[in-house]
Amino acid sequence: MPHTEIGGHRLALSNLDKVLYPATGFTKGEAIHYYASIADALLPHLDGRPLSFLRFPDGVEGEKFFTKHVPPGTPSWVTTRKISVVSKTPLNQVLIQDEATLVWAANLAALELHTPQWQSDHQAKADRLVFDLDPGEGADILDCRRIADWLRERADADGITLLPKTSGSKGLHLIAPIERTPSDQVSAYAKKLAQEAEADLPEHAVSKMAKNLRPGKVFVDWSQNNQAKTTAAPYTLRAKDRPTVSTPLTWDELAAARKVKDLVFLSSDLPQRIEEHGDLLAPLLKKGSGRKSDRGRIPG
Repeated sequence: MPHTEIGGHRLALSNLDKVLYPATGFTKGEAIHYYASIADALLPHLDGRPLSFLRFPDGVEGEKFFTKHVPPGTPSWVTTRKISVVSKTPLNQVLIQDEATLVWAANLAALELHTPQWQSDHQAKADRLVFDLDPGEGADILDCRRIADWLRERADADGITLLPKTSGSKGLHLIAPIERTPSDQVSAYAKKLAQEAEADLPEHAVSKMAKNLRPGKVFVDWSQNNQAKTTAAPYTLRAKDRPTVSTPLTWDELAAARKVKDLVFLSSDLPQRIEEHGDLLAPLLKKGSGRKSDRGRIPG
């Protein structure tokens, strides 16, 4: 079994040739390499945030395991925290604070990394606002743009700056840096804006989760601001046919896209993209005083 040493920690790597994405032949070794190659961009977005893993030990077509608890056999050097706000019983969860832990998780076939909008030292006090724009049957990510532009302008009026990224699936995420605010207050604000978008764009947007309301429209999912919910992290792989990535965008390239494929990014695209653009979600990492140029403040 091959080993590697990262940050003074020795890791055993297993089944590197195992194919996790049968449609493309993408292996576990390639998944590990991907995460190691973009660690500098990814790790700041995971800092202090308890991880929920989606593990696919038999590949994306096999059984998946949604893991919140610290997995059995976790090395003693992996950072963990007791989390008390996501369930009636406190959970011990992993924090990915360094490249060694990131590679360890990838070796577990933890392809998808999901985080809450708050950090473990400030549980249920969000420092991010998120909207998940999910196109219903007959709609796609290009249709999300009308709603994204509406939400961008509406949030901007409140001094909140939304930033776009692909979900890595079929939709679009909009995320804003905000002053720490109780999650229930952030969730109420997000719901209000989703309802306003539906009222203003009734032919295009829906704010309720019922699937029968979604055909041809975009569901504005505001619920991921709930303290117990999570969102796919920036730069995480997604368990689709191909190793797609939840990828930060500029508003200009979102507007310029002509086909859905223009907004689909694979793991192989990300290292060069990060080299060219840097981290387009870097504003999420800045501390500020509530000014528009720093972190927005949720009204109310």
